[in-house]
Amino acid sequence: MKTLIKSLLVAFALTAVTCAVSQAETNQPNGQPKKIAAFQSSLYTTTEGKIQIALHKETSGKVLVRLTNRAGTEFFAEQIGKRRQAARLRLDVSALPDGVYQVSISNGVQTTTQELTLATRQTKAAPRLVAVN
Repeated sequence: MKTLIKSLLVAFALTAVTCAVSQAETNQPNGQPKKIAAFQSSLYTTTEGKIQIALHKETSGKVLVRLTNRAGTEFFAEQIGKRRQAARLRLDVSALPDGVYQVSISNGVQTTTQELTLATRQTKAAPRLVAVN
């Protein structure tokens, strides 16, 4: 009888361990996307003084485009979905105050950041006009 109980106990323990091991997650840790999208981007200004962002990415994941200042205040954010392969964004920065901003493009793992400096041009005072009657 003792050997029967010991045999059943060992069998139950092995079954429990086998089930626990098979149910354990072998996936990536939480917070990381399963698939990431490789991307290429370019940033340039237009003649109207707006910022143009061109983005080409793979369709396997999402990409986030953000415009922030040095303090971390977010002025623009747009997520480019999985199914979109290309995106063209035009940002009107004329209402933003002078300063240094960052445009960051991220797929969750890789982030590219480009600095953007906004400065108002100082106009020269018109030369004085003197007229004689």
